Amino acid sequence: MSGKAFFIDTTLCTGCRGCQIACKQWNQLPATKTENWGSYQNPKDLSFYTYKLIRFQEHMGPDNKPVWYFFPDQCRHCVEPPCLEAAEDDAPGGIIIDSQTGAVLYTDKLKKAKAADITEACPFNIPRAQKGTGYMSKCTMCVDRVNNGLLPACVKTCPTGAMSFGDRDKMVDMAKKRLGEVKSKYPSAEVTGLDDLRVFHLLADKPKKYYEYASVDIVPKGMDRKMALRKIGNSLKDLSKEWQIIHKLVS
Repeated sequence: MSGKAFFIDTTLCTGCRGCQIACKQWNQLPATKTENWGSYQNPKDLSFYTYKLIRFQEHMGPDNKPVWYFFPDQCRHCVEPPCLEAAEDDAPGGIIIDSQTGAVLYTDKLKKAKAADITEACPFNIPRAQKGTGYMSKCTMCVDRVNNGLLPACVKTCPTGAMSFGDRDKMVDMAKKRLGEVKSKYPSAEVTGLDDLRVFHLLADKPKKYYEYASVDIVPKGMDRKMALRKIGNSLKDLSKEWQIIHKLVS
């Protein structure tokens, strides 16, 4: 499979949040007002101005000592993005796929779509809308950097080598090789997204210990019941408008 991909090895992540800051700096995003909400994770969630977030979880280990789980969260750049399917009717051209990298990109045309529909279509709960404008944002895979021979800002700044980026096929091989290396230490380790995403996470333990959406099954080609009903509803609305226009012309 052509295009690019990220490989994120959470066994090497220290939760330093360097990638989180680098993302904001490169994309010229403003700081997010934070508050003490009982976790080192800050800000609390992704937002229109926060494309990447290190999620923190703490669980008790087998020796009854706390163990940190760090999860770098961002758009997974699905090979077949459900959000694109959701936007096609109301906002054609609102979501595009970069031909060189495979990155899923949002354009200003997406403003015509209902933000709730786009968010609901994403199995990883990634897209965020700007209040009052309808514009939506998320990770862009730093296509402006990548298409000029540079690494994404988050990958470039990672001090431990937890993040890698390159041709998708090479990242798949790297992820599988690394999984074999850590299995003896982390028997429950697994790699997510090798079949249908462009962001792979090597997890040392069960995905749910990291984050609710750390690993999610994507419905292959097709649509769920909610999306199907929405499309039928949109079609009926269009027919109704056309009928009203014809009725006025005739009368």
